[in-house]
Amino acid sequence: MALPKVFVTRRIPQPGLDILEKAAEVDVWEGELPPPYETILERGQGVSGLLTLLSDRIDGDLMDAIGPQLKVIAQYAVGFDNIDIAAATARGIPVGNTPGVLTETTADFAWALLMAAGRRVVEGDRYTRSGHWRTWGPSILLGRDVSGATLGIVGFGRIGQAVARRAKGFNMRILYFDTQRNTKAETKLGAEYAPLETVLAEADYITLHTALTTETRHLIGPSQFALMKPTAVLVNSSRGPVVDEAALYHALSTGQIASAGLDVTEVEPLPMDSPLLRLENVILAPHIASASVQSREKMATMAAENIAAGLAGEKLPTCANPEVY
Repeated sequence: MALPKVFVTRRIPQPGLDILEKAAEVDVWEGELPPPYETILERGQGVSGLLTLLSDRIDGDLMDAIGPQLKVIAQYAVGFDNIDIAAATARGIPVGNTPGVLTETTADFAWALLMAAGRRVVEGDRYTRSGHWRTWGPSILLGRDVSGATLGIVGFGRIGQAVARRAKGFNMRILYFDTQRNTKAETKLGAEYAPLETVLAEADYITLHTALTTETRHLIGPSQFALMKPTAVLVNSSRGPVVDEAALYHALSTGQIASAGLDVTEVEPLPMDSPLLRLENVILAPHIASASVQSREKMATMAAENIAAGLAGEKLPTCANPEVY
């Protein structure tokens, strides 16, 4: 009996491929860059499963073109705003994702950005490599203390709370804003709920951990930067469009805020003509908050297990549209 076919839009860690190869005939896109939409259409013909990344646009037209035999889509990520969930549900296709696995890894990286931006670590590296370091000096590359500072967390879900747990070790005052207040987590973590405006105005460090929705697109724009301290540090490891990059550039270049650490940008990869690249007081990472060996292998395993379950007609272990059932 022939195995069902699965198209994987990028080579994922081997533990995931090992699971897939036991359940299906696997076709993997080997390119470094994402496959074009037309390639997914072509290579997807006749497949029963798709394993996708955030960079892949998966809409209703593509689902229809692949054919009615498409039984499952598994996203190699927590987020899934690249997939038309309503279209998948309408066609009876469950969509899997990888929640939970990235929480600690992403929180670690948000802290790496926070401390590197606050203490000007990357600027210091460039300063040394360029030959500008001639002597120790009392005013060279002064940053801001993290210990005892006020941390503002925008989005208090799993990752936001993980960041708060780390802040306790630095004896920080923790403010947070979310659309839903979480009094249980407040008590456990010693955090204070406040309106967004208060969080932005009082925090020394502001870290974003909110999903991208129509309401959160450009959540941080000109009026929000105007509320921040001139010494404030902004960290974004959520989604790029949560921050208005033109407003961010203005805030950084005029001293409206001190610095920023970004793992995500509005357009990825960041265009080489972006004005942000001309600034010294911003760290620009290439969307690597989840890039630990352990997390990426677990993501691969979870995505593959979702595919295997879908092919077998079973409920997905982690399903983004449970209403499909």
